[in-house]
Amino acid sequence: MAIKLGELIVILTEPSSTQQKIIRNYLNNLGVNKIEVVSTGTVALNAMLVRKPDLVISSLYLPDMSGTELLETMRNDQHLQDLPFLLISSETRFRYLDPIRQAGAIAILPKPCTQQELKIALKTTLDHLDPEQLNIDEPEVENLEILIVDDSALSRKFIRRSLEGMGLERFTEAENGADAAKLIGERFFDLIVTDYNMPHMNGGELLDYIRKDSPQASVPVMMVTSESNNQRLAAVQKAGVSAVCDKPFRPEAVRKLVQNLLREV
Repeated sequence: MAIKLGELIVILTEPSSTQQKIIRNYLNNLGVNKIEVVSTGTVALNAMLVRKPDLVISSLYLPDMSGTELLETMRNDQHLQDLPFLLISSETRFRYLDPIRQAGAIAILPKPCTQQELKIALKTTLDHLDPEQLNIDEPEVENLEILIVDDSALSRKFIRRSLEGMGLERFTEAENGADAAKLIGERFFDLIVTDYNMPHMNGGELLDYIRKDSPQASVPVMMVTSESNNQRLAAVQKAGVSAVCDKPFRPEAVRKLVQNLLREV
């Protein structure tokens, strides 16, 4: 049975009483009423262990730690590592937001956000909690060989978990483009999912190698990246990337992209 918004249990970590009220009202309007509001990361972590929520919503700047530290602590705890995490922040600088993206936040919303933006993020949460509805309707999808390339272990884990929820089962991982290129020269893959910003060989260079020099020039390549430089993204489009997804991505959007890519093979 599909999970509904009204069934969600949420921990809201927000030191501002004004923002607490705004976000709580939005959640109530959307049918979410099981909300525990806390002001610090430490209290939030303790609350998660007492009653595991379905979603953690947090500000970036907390009195005792950052939202990044809160998420990283969750990801390193076996009981909390799979919890969906939503950041709501007025911060826009790449260096502060990218670690949140890499750790697998379901969404990063501006502060103040709109109720509609929050609704979309909650829908993404439901997709994570009820992955069966994301199953890819393709024959023998579980036998497809997928290569995930990302220098962030947390990001690789998040991508893998999302794809597993779609029925994919066979994965190989690489920490950078150079390692991936070696693997591509040794074995066949049905789909390659790669980040852009990586050491040794970035995603653009890997794509160029695949299309020009590898034995698998036609393999579908999906780039999942936080890269915002339009010139770089235009270059990978020109080089023959099959699809580009933002970090964080919506599982439903990725499911459709993967399904379309596999149908074209």
